[in-house]
Amino acid sequence: QVQMVESGGGLVQAGGSLRLSCTASGRTSSRYTMGWFRQAPGKEREFVACITRSIGNTYYADSVRGLFTISRDNAKNMVYLHMNSLKPEDTAVYYCAASTAGVISTSASNYYYWGQGTHVTVSS
Repeated sequence: QVQMVESGGGLVQAGGSLRLSCTASGRTSSRYTMGWFRQAPGKEREFVACITRSIGNTYYADSVRGLFTISRDNAKNMVYLHMNSLKPEDTAVYYCAASTAGVISTSASNYYYWGQGTHVTVSS
């Protein structure tokens, strides 16, 4: 069992930055791929970014590429999402998730462990 806990969400003005953190505990593995997803009100959950834990390969949704950066600290079992130039449309609940597949994956169905989410609100 793996427990995921997100933190770092909050209210920020458009153009601002936030850093989300995710702590993984329990039966973590260096093979897990870690991902960030988000769900805006009234919309489906969507992929944001992911990082393979063993090699550190990353992949981003087109909407955030160049603006958001995913990183990880394997020693601390932490994953981060640095979000820059935030826009009102980035407002959502952001979820951290872990996939045992160990490869780049953008599909939520490939992620078995999920956190409870952290709210990000970007005001215009």
